[in-house]
Amino acid sequence: MTKDSGEIESLSEEDRERLALTGLDLEMTNRCGSFFQIDQDVVHTSCAAEGIEVIPIAAALEKYDWLADYAWKAVPRDKDKYTKYVARQEQPAGVVIIARKGSRSIMPLQACLLLQRGRVQHVHNIIIAEEGAEIHLISGCASATHTERGSHLGVSEFYVGKNAKVTSTMIHSWSRHINVFPRSAAIIEEGGIFLSNYVCMQPVHRIQMYPAAHLVGKDGIARFSSIVMGMPGSHLDIGSRAVLAAEGTSAELVTRAITTGGTIVSRGHVIGAKNGTRGHIECRGLILKDGTIHAIPEIEGQLTGTELSHEAAVGKIARHEIEYLMSRGLDEEEATATIIRGFLDVKISGLPAVLQKQIDEAIDKAESGF
Repeated sequence: MTKDSGEIESLSEEDRERLALTGLDLEMTNRCGSFFQIDQDVVHTSCAAEGIEVIPIAAALEKYDWLADYAWKAVPRDKDKYTKYVARQEQPAGVVIIARKGSRSIMPLQACLLLQRGRVQHVHNIIIAEEGAEIHLISGCASATHTERGSHLGVSEFYVGKNAKVTSTMIHSWSRHINVFPRSAAIIEEGGIFLSNYVCMQPVHRIQMYPAAHLVGKDGIARFSSIVMGMPGSHLDIGSRAVLAAEGTSAELVTRAITTGGTIVSRGHVIGAKNGTRGHIECRGLILKDGTIHAIPEIEGQLTGTELSHEAAVGKIARHEIEYLMSRGLDEEEATATIIRGFLDVKISGLPAVLQKQIDEAIDKAESGF
């Protein structure tokens, strides 16, 4: 289904560049489907992949009565004041993506959310991958160039069926006075795989997010990977949580954080509730200028048959590393940039090449401002 209002075409060149930082491809190159929302208006939906539907949530709830059984199941509507705000909206905004049994998208779907004129943008997304389905979603969230203040409240619910796979890559590009409160959770059934990647390398006032994965089926897998930068005046309270509620399930929570003067709180929590489960948390932080990185890893074993671990390290660039690279012909700025690039060079297992390239490009563009 496609609905175009001309608003996409009327975007300024500056806003197009900001959206490009989040992975949005207006030409739909290497994309099989697209969803675009400006403030509360859905201005475009499309999907060319067989067996996969991309529908605005308001239309989807009218079309499918059974969808009510999914809405607010992974993320409770009364979780906090932000979910309550989204839940009580008479006109819901957001997208529903349904990958039918056995369907697979080689190219990713894209979803873009632009905060342009409104003070508050609210979104409720539901992503369903039925048995054996595979989908890759890249979500770009940004504020328009002239939008100085505002808030984004986003609820995303993921349902990963038996032997299904969902890859979700979210890239943020906000402004210095924007507040962002994502609320997301995934329910993963037997043999399901959920990969969640988050990148924020641009200025923002405040982000508070703590996505959760509930592994309820045997041998399910969840991986969270976050790459963030805290600019002066920014406060990023990020993290992820995994509940290993079935035998053979595993989870990995990995964070790379850099501060150039902002505050970053990196939380991680893995609960081993069944035998034969494995979980690991890893947080590495780099302080380039005076700022704060606070790592809070939690591992909670509830019986003898779970294996959980964590590691965290925060520090600065070692002078001897810079001097070594300078002895090899680099100047100090080049040496520092090389070390930072190596620190951020996180290759995410199971991530399609096109999405890894998108993450690398976001990091490369941010590095030019270091």
